[in-house]
Amino acid sequence: MSPVLLAIMIGVSLFLGAFGVFAFLWGLKTGQFDDRSKFLDAVHTDGVDELNEAVMLEKRKKEAIKRKKRRPPN
Repeated sequence: MSPVLLAIMIGVSLFLGAFGVFAFLWGLKTGQFDDRSKFLDAVHTDGVDELNEAVMLEKRKKEAIKRKKRRPPN
């Protein structure tokens, strides 16, 4: 195999790999992988107790974040 052909194959492979990484990052940034309907459908099937528990967990998480921000650096 000639060195020129090998260099072309490596160049094309690097280009396609970089294109794939950028496409994946773009998809993450624009929310292409988020399934919002999954969460909305879950609300319709959850009972009152499960929804109240989810609200409490969310409040605890926010309080923990606030406490972490207030903590002085070591």
